[in-house]
Amino acid sequence: MEPLSMFSQSSLTDIILLLLIFFLLTSSFVTNFGIRVNVPRAESSVSSQAQQISVAVTPEGNFFVDGEQVDRISLSNAIRQAYQEKPGASLVVRADRDARVDDAVRAMNIGKALNMNIIMATERN
Repeated sequence: MEPLSMFSQSSLTDIILLLLIFFLLTSSFVTNFGIRVNVPRAESSVSSQAQQISVAVTPEGNFFVDGEQVDRISLSNAIRQAYQEKPGASLVVRADRDARVDDAVRAMNIGKALNMNIIMATERN
C-alpha cells in the first residue's frame, strides 16, 4: 500500500473559517471608547442608556466628544451639535482621575445649560 502523498487542506480551511467567525462575533461585544482614561472608582454604578453623548477628558486637557477630538473653544458647539443629533440623550463625562476638575466641570456646565442628564463615568470597586 502506497502512503498518501497529498495533504488535504479542507479540514484546515474549516478550522480557520470557524476561528474567523468566532473572532468576528466576539469582537462586536467589546465596547471600545477609543480614548483611554482612568476614571475614578465608586461604590455603586448606574446602568448606561442607549442614547448618550460621551465626553472624555484627558489629563493633558484634551476633550473628545463621541470619539472626535475638539478643542476647548469649540467644546460647547460640539456637544450642542451632538445633542441635536440625539435629542434627549444623556451626557456621560469620562474624565481621567488625573484630569483637572475644571475641565470636567466645563463639560458638565455645557450639559446643564442644554438641560441634559449628566452622568459621571466611574469604575466599580
